[in-house]
Amino acid sequence: MGEPQQNYPINLEHTHKEAPLQDISLARDMDIGSIVDRQREFFASGASQDYSFRIEQLQKLKFMLKKYQGDMIQAASEDLGKPRFETFISEIALMFGEVDYALSNLRCWMTPEKAKMPFAFIATQGSIYPEPYGVSLVVSPWNYPFMLVFSPLVGSIAAGNCTILKPSEVSVNSSHLVARMVADTFDPRYVTAIEGGMEVNRPLMAEKSDYIFFTGSSAVGKAWMEAAAKHLTPVTLELGGKSPCIVDNEARIEVAAERIVWGKFLNAGQTCIAPDYLLVQEDIKSELLKRITHYIGSFYGKNPATSRNYGRIINGSHFDRISRLLDSGRVLAGGDMNRDDLYIGPTVIDDISWDSAIMQEEIFGPLLPVISYGALDEAISMVNARPRPLALYFFSTNTAAQDRIVRETSSGGVTINSTLLQYSTQTLPYGGLGNSGMGAYHGKGSFDTFTHYKSVFNQRIPVDFIIRPPYPNLRIFNRVLQRLLLVGRKCR
Repeated sequence: MGEPQQNYPINLEHTHKEAPLQDISLARDMDIGSIVDRQREFFASGASQDYSFRIEQLQKLKFMLKKYQGDMIQAASEDLGKPRFETFISEIALMFGEVDYALSNLRCWMTPEKAKMPFAFIATQGSIYPEPYGVSLVVSPWNYPFMLVFSPLVGSIAAGNCTILKPSEVSVNSSHLVARMVADTFDPRYVTAIEGGMEVNRPLMAEKSDYIFFTGSSAVGKAWMEAAAKHLTPVTLELGGKSPCIVDNEARIEVAAERIVWGKFLNAGQTCIAPDYLLVQEDIKSELLKRITHYIGSFYGKNPATSRNYGRIINGSHFDRISRLLDSGRVLAGGDMNRDDLYIGPTVIDDISWDSAIMQEEIFGPLLPVISYGALDEAISMVNARPRPLALYFFSTNTAAQDRIVRETSSGGVTINSTLLQYSTQTLPYGGLGNSGMGAYHGKGSFDTFTHYKSVFNQRIPVDFIIRPPYPNLRIFNRVLQRLLLVGRKCR
């Protein structure tokens, strides 16, 4: 969702319609259990855990992204009406960055780490070995149909796993393309994409995988977590929620308005970390809303329905759900709709209360409700009274206020004086907590997510300082034992 990490040529030609090298729908030819078994056999061979193999597969992934970038841009346009440049910067460029970062750092990540040992274990050696889980399952959503399936795949490959990908059937053109890209690039015993809806999800839930990475709604995430619990399978859940955007009276209003409009209406608001609602200090509310209205026009023109820079709602059912929320409050800007075109214009809504329907669920669309507050204490209390969000945005030049927001609120992450860009860097783990998810990824975080860190204790000589029965008087040895077991006071 930010600028490309490197300058890659954009191939806009949609030229890869030839038949893939393998059948893209393996589930048609064998049951889910057989697919998992084949991957488990491949993992047991040890091939996926070799450093050179992981590097080779990451390079294949990078080549695949280059080869198919025109097709991805076209599929995203067909599914979501995404502008071509928007698809490149918010999906493809970010995936290039993830792959390049993993290629540059993989050897370091794979290297076992020596652990500092207590004095009592002076003749021992402690190490922490990163090892893959085995067969990982990545379940992705429809709103960013390429980035949210291939970005976790980078971590799974880097960690040495085999991977089953389940793209969303809602973004049908993108799902078909993901399956074809994967079949054209990887051995299906190693990476496989399985298409379908509940008829595929149910057997995937019933089958034991070794790690589950799910991105989507809280309701569906709970179902995957329940399924994982039956096998004691570890999970990462990347969910969503109502991410607040707070603007205080010391914010740069022009900067705040421009960045809020971009972050809210990118992908027609169908972004899990989009600002869900606006909390604005009452003294600057009128001016901020004027500038927000200005930037909507600046970005998308007088009629966003004809703009090449504005997307569409994914399907009719989501259109209907979002349009019903327009009954809340008073529309200040936008509010125009066309169901036949799946178009809902960038919309700002005032006179909202916490009881309004629009405040009862994640909007996941181009509606921006506005609530005002007096003192910052009030805004903090409003946020803390609700489930912890995936993202929290704060606009202010006051560093003391910035510090208060970081310290006194809880969220997956805090972004100050910007929107969405926290997703764009490989050096900041990205994830939620509570209703907004669990676990994190990106960069080293992706490797860590798909890795089990195995502790190894090696006693190298037969002599040690451990006291065994018959035990001495505890009072005499209490202080001595504490010192013998002391590691040190420095952070590891």
